[in-house]
Amino acid sequence: MLGTGIGVYIPVVAYLGFWVMCLVSLGKPLYGFYYLILFLPYRTMRDHFLPYPLGAQVLTILVLCILIGAITHSKRLPAARLYFIWLFFGIYLYFSMWLGTALANAPAPLWLSDFNFVNWKDYMLIPLIFAAAGMVIEDRKAIRTVILLTALSVAFIDRSSLLDSMTRSWANFDENKRSGGPLGFGANQTAAYLTQFAMFFWGFVQFAKRFKIKLAGYALAGITIFTAMYTFSRAGYLAILVGVLVLGLLKDRKLLLLLGVFLMVWQSVVPTAVRERVTMTENSNGQLEASAQERVDLWENAKQSFYRNPLFGNGFATFQMGDHVDNLKDTHNWYVKVLVETGVIGFVFAFLLVQQMLAISYRLFRRASDPLYKGLGLGLFLCVCALIVTNFFGDRWTYLEITAPIWVLVSAAIRALSFTEAESASSSEEEPSVGAPAPYYA
Repeated sequence: MLGTGIGVYIPVVAYLGFWVMCLVSLGKPLYGFYYLILFLPYRTMRDHFLPYPLGAQVLTILVLCILIGAITHSKRLPAARLYFIWLFFGIYLYFSMWLGTALANAPAPLWLSDFNFVNWKDYMLIPLIFAAAGMVIEDRKAIRTVILLTALSVAFIDRSSLLDSMTRSWANFDENKRSGGPLGFGANQTAAYLTQFAMFFWGFVQFAKRFKIKLAGYALAGITIFTAMYTFSRAGYLAILVGVLVLGLLKDRKLLLLLGVFLMVWQSVVPTAVRERVTMTENSNGQLEASAQERVDLWENAKQSFYRNPLFGNGFATFQMGDHVDNLKDTHNWYVKVLVETGVIGFVFAFLLVQQMLAISYRLFRRASDPLYKGLGLGLFLCVCALIVTNFFGDRWTYLEITAPIWVLVSAAIRALSFTEAESASSSEEEPSVGAPAPYYA
């Protein structure tokens, strides 16, 4: 770090911090949750824990300690359908794995050595984090702190991703220069995270009153968009454009004009490498380039697989175990993956989760009078819109690093919405009825 040589000790300190916070969480679960937020997206930092005892499990252990601390201190979840949807979806996915076993598409999900069971276990950590957040976020101060810590974690990812990108020459686009990024899964996954939170903070600062907060929010959103640009993800670019369109429709109509101008002149203002990346969808003969054609062939293959078991699918986490185009193990479209693996029933569950995320954030944006809550609602709505777009180009949903931070904000929005509705109900009760005759006039 800054040439001092102390950077090698940061992972050790962070690892020890997890164990300290596990103990703290049993008495003060909110403090452990604050610590958790900083490390949710930073997979490459957590990978440094692997050589140490239980290094691969410290995140899960901390989440369980937070839940235990919350339950022993009689903390309760706010009223929201999302918790029940996640519960039933998780149960359905577990039995879906056994369906995959019955169809001879996967081994029985019994042990941690079974790949499908590991996938389910890791996926279910997301709703556990969501539930933990719902229990410990109980007041306005906690909501504000959660947003601040989310901003810090985004800044850490920006820094790491930018330092990695700027070590390469980008005079021209080269696929081989793209790295796994701080999330550890590839440039496209990093881009999905960055575009979602760039739009969140762009929307959040729309209602900030203090100049310093506005300046910091716009700076973070701008740096995050710049960082996303150098991930060279076309899905990320599209998600930002859709996010700006939605922000223009909901809040700032001037953005619609700027968006139109940008779409007309973008090839003359973006770096050459970005322009080459965007325009490489087709080759000089007008045919789809290799990666785009590969996805089209893969989706056609997935469609035929869906037709064989449309209602229940072929079993959760089974697609990666089959033989597909060019030995690919993912559908490169989360919605297609859900249909193929879990059928129409699983798709309905997934649709309800996304629909509720949009509904909660939009209601908060429209109903809240507190600028903090109103910004949270608008920012979260834009974030989910970006999430919807990026998942058309690959599975970004089941990655804890990408979606768990969003579910933390959803929990904050649920709590803020309950505060807003309670304030609205109390104020309406305090207002005197208009037009009612006085008793002595009768």
